[in-house]
Amino acid sequence: MRKIVIAGNWKMYKTGAESLEFLKGFTSSLTETPEEREVVLCVPFTSLAVLSKNLHGGRVRLGAQNVHWQESGAYTGEISGPMLAELGVRYVVIGHSERRQYFGETDETVNLRLKAAQKYDLIPILCVGETKQQRDAGETETHIFSQLAQDLVDVDQTKLVIAYEPIWAIGTGDTCETKEANRVIGLIRSKLSNPDVPIQYGGSVKPENIDEVMAQPEIDGVLVGGASLEAASFSRIVNYQKIDNW
Repeated sequence: MRKIVIAGNWKMYKTGAESLEFLKGFTSSLTETPEEREVVLCVPFTSLAVLSKNLHGGRVRLGAQNVHWQESGAYTGEISGPMLAELGVRYVVIGHSERRQYFGETDETVNLRLKAAQKYDLIPILCVGETKQQRDAGETETHIFSQLAQDLVDVDQTKLVIAYEPIWAIGTGDTCETKEANRVIGLIRSKLSNPDVPIQYGGSVKPENIDEVMAQPEIDGVLVGGASLEAASFSRIVNYQKIDNW
């Protein structure tokens, strides 16, 4: 039975005070959330400590947005596995397209970060996906398979989540057709040694399309950007309605 993982990625939004304010309107909505759904908030580093205290013992798991491959050292601006583990962090986003595009992340460094996360009992959410140019050129499958082949070397697939995020759909409002997302996620699964790895869809997920997205048989959750910043919209996503045979 594959786990359902619903994760919000706040990116570079919300101060500590704003994070606490979000919780006031969000946690009460989890009383109706089915137990089998894992709810995760991947927040800025400055909000980790304050949320750790307020989420302890609750339904929501705490996530970070990056981790370095060394446990300490002269790596200005980075954060290590032991630092995150001490704060009660459970998940960490690795290889997001924004990290790859703006901060020089490569498949080699993604692989190092994945292994470091698992070393400290953090569950990595590995992001893969194609650009608009790659999709238009018919290179979607080739590109994603190449990412998987390099990123997952010596990675334990029993402690892993993968997020398929077509880069052209992130923050654009242009959501990938659900059946196409389902098809690509099925192809990703076919390349894994563990078919039970939860595979999320990410890219302009919102309350209006969550039911349709989660009706697809290969999709095991979502990685949500903008729609996770408001308690009401993320509550609706977490409490999506099950629909068969969409």
